[in-house]
Amino acid sequence: MTNLHEALRDDVRMLGSSLGETIKAHLGDELFDKIEVVRQLAKEGRTEENAEHEELLKALRELGEDEVLPVARAFTQFLNLANIAEEHHRVRRYLEVTDVCTPDSLCTLFAQLRQKGFTPKQIADSLCDTQIDLVLTAHPTEVNRRTLIQKYDDIADCLRRLDRGDEEAQVRLDELIRQIWHTDEIRKQRPTPVDEAKWGFAVIENSLWTAVPKFLRRLDAQLNETLGERLPLDSSPIRFASWMGGDRDGNPNVTAKVTEEVLLLSRWMAADLYLKDVDALRAELSMHQASKELIERVGDCAEPYRKLLGDVRNHLQGTKNWVARQLKGDVDGDYDVYVHEEELLEPLMLCYRSLQECGMGIIAENALEDIIRRIACFGLTLVKLDIRQSSDRHAQVFEELSQFYGLGSYSGWTEEGRQSFLLKELQSKRPLFPNEWVPSDEVQEVLDTCQVVATADKSALGSYVISMASHPSDVLAVILLLREMGISHNMRVAPLFETLNDLENARDCIDALLSVDWYKAYTQGHQEVMIGYSDSSKDAGQLAAAWGQFKAQEGLTQLCKDHGVHLTLFHGRGGTVGRGGGPSHTAILAQPPGSVDHSLRLTEQGEMIRFKYGMPDLAIRNLELCTGAVLEATLSPAPGPEQAWREQMEAMAKRGLTEYRAIVRENSMFVPYFRAATPEQELAKLPLGSRPAKRRQDGGVESLRAIPWIFAWTQIRLMLPAWLGSDKALQEALNESSQSLVKEMYQKWPFFRSTIDMLEMVLAKSDRNISAYYDEQLVSEELGVLGSSLRQRLGDIVGLINKIKEQDGLLDASPVIRQSIDVRNPYIDPLHFLQAELLHRDRNQPNERLEQALMVTMAGISAGMRNTG
Repeated sequence: MTNLHEALRDDVRMLGSSLGETIKAHLGDELFDKIEVVRQLAKEGRTEENAEHEELLKALRELGEDEVLPVARAFTQFLNLANIAEEHHRVRRYLEVTDVCTPDSLCTLFAQLRQKGFTPKQIADSLCDTQIDLVLTAHPTEVNRRTLIQKYDDIADCLRRLDRGDEEAQVRLDELIRQIWHTDEIRKQRPTPVDEAKWGFAVIENSLWTAVPKFLRRLDAQLNETLGERLPLDSSPIRFASWMGGDRDGNPNVTAKVTEEVLLLSRWMAADLYLKDVDALRAELSMHQASKELIERVGDCAEPYRKLLGDVRNHLQGTKNWVARQLKGDVDGDYDVYVHEEELLEPLMLCYRSLQECGMGIIAENALEDIIRRIACFGLTLVKLDIRQSSDRHAQVFEELSQFYGLGSYSGWTEEGRQSFLLKELQSKRPLFPNEWVPSDEVQEVLDTCQVVATADKSALGSYVISMASHPSDVLAVILLLREMGISHNMRVAPLFETLNDLENARDCIDALLSVDWYKAYTQGHQEVMIGYSDSSKDAGQLAAAWGQFKAQEGLTQLCKDHGVHLTLFHGRGGTVGRGGGPSHTAILAQPPGSVDHSLRLTEQGEMIRFKYGMPDLAIRNLELCTGAVLEATLSPAPGPEQAWREQMEAMAKRGLTEYRAIVRENSMFVPYFRAATPEQELAKLPLGSRPAKRRQDGGVESLRAIPWIFAWTQIRLMLPAWLGSDKALQEALNESSQSLVKEMYQKWPFFRSTIDMLEMVLAKSDRNISAYYDEQLVSEELGVLGSSLRQRLGDIVGLINKIKEQDGLLDASPVIRQSIDVRNPYIDPLHFLQAELLHRDRNQPNERLEQALMVTMAGISAGMRNTG
């Protein structure tokens, strides 16, 4: 392990040295020396006790206006390069133990399940029945430009080559760092929803396309070695879905046309990737010996496999050509296209059987098996596209329609009245929409979207998610609109419960829905419900939200069991703790018992997609962890909480909620302080994603999206959304006679342990001194009183966490994470000090160059913290 840490340190030094040479060559010795002075002073400031950073601040203040941007860029790019080295290091550590059964590997889990009395067949069958959807969401948390991400990927490849002794890789690496330095970090324009979807496809092409078959092979091998069972070729416990181009909630840029284009692009991309695979396979399968079944198909010829694969190739090319014509609006023409994945799978399986029958199994089990296993995961569309829209947009359709028909106001009807109308229309044989009706533009857009969804192939679609859904009529309205547009299958419709109030009412809402006989028949025994983490945390504070989510899942699990319906929970988690983030496998194992029953959907977004799946070996590792966690939570879940734990948690959640809202909602100084101390307003200038930063441009904190809310607090290192309210709740619990009970909950209850551990991780990234400097530069004396009190509370909760975990300092038990944060801090500090100064200048005398430097500091701090929102 020591050698591995030395290798990481050597990589960071080598990348930093190359960046230094690049900067020196471009900016000259004088500015390079200033950057070095800043770096050295920042390091010294972190090593000295209670350092005031005076020397560092003096050096930064002496920078000329033309020098601020290159200095900010230097530290930002160093942090990006350090991230690459760390990701490469994680791959190294993983590869060192890849052939060994480590405590968290699947082979260890299989052995543990055997000891608990499960038969090999039960474990293998459970794995085959598992359906995990990893849902790639539109990523307004990915700061880096796609062109730079590609260069970062190339640098990671150079590091791999250097590990293998390829000295030429150093030349390429130096060239890439120069390319990066001479490329703008910040996009000039926001990405379009189609750009976002293409970014998602690029992650699949560059990493997951390689990773998935390797992951499935490893799964098959570990099943075989540990249990003597196999993973069928057409089985994949993990599939991918996407919100990119389908999530239109609050994003007017995602139109029906965009959704149609993204659906077509995913078909084109899949056909293109399979075509490359089949071309490579044809080059290899030159053998003449074939089974009777294959010869009967292709006739007696010298190269039967190539002949059959030639037909496959023609169909894939035909599919690409057809999609290309559709994208141009040309719907005419006759093409040989693949419509169903079985059509592509069937000839490949015929080749596979023939090779096995003719004693060439080793040939069948390489490139050919990889393509077959990719089909099991990616189908013909790479991802299944989810649609998301707010319930009020669907209600608006029926509001206008009811007014047109002279039936009064749909929104004014009782819930029973709305349900009665919708159910009657669902069973009516006449059309719902009269020819002479002219809907508003907003309603027409909803109808156009439903039309696109209805005409899409079933295999291309995931779920229709309804945000702000609180009544059965919200779900029935969507089904009626899809039916009216001619959809041929019962699309899953998933209500999304987001606020604390929604979560508390979720059980009753789904109970009312499943009590409607027509709807229960529609579900065909499967109900999906989405739990929103981001907005519930912003609404109620982290502790109350986490407990509300846990109780909602418990209630829904029991309810669906009582109704005889299988429940799939869809977890809308972000990358940060304030948005439900943290290690996915830990969070899965912390769910209520019975709530993970072979199926789970989980959002993956923003920079987390790249961190977890951007390199094939890291992707394999994360896919294994996720699969193992779902299997364990299904077959051997942790017991539920004891009554005393439940009562204690209820009391802490109530106190946490009261304390959180007392500041965020009721303290009149809070919103002005938030606006003054953080770069929340300036964040709107950073072209992160296609969505507006606010749902309403005139609203306050409640209208702010969860991502910029978290982003703003992360930038100043106060990390407030992750801990506010929890501090007073934990303080009260630890001051009372319940101290031993809280410690017992941490030791024995996975949910509470996971909550505390994730809170600890985010607190380790906080910094009261940095936050105080922002206040000093930007906040009035009156508002500064609130900032000072919040920093005092931040210090208190750090002590409380250490008390619960019985440790001296944060992350004592996680030295690798602690070291990662400590190594980054000296490089982030100058960016914080520069940002506070730039915010002050930008608010008083704004100019374009200042804004550019300010945006670079935001990107750099995000890179250093490994989080945006």
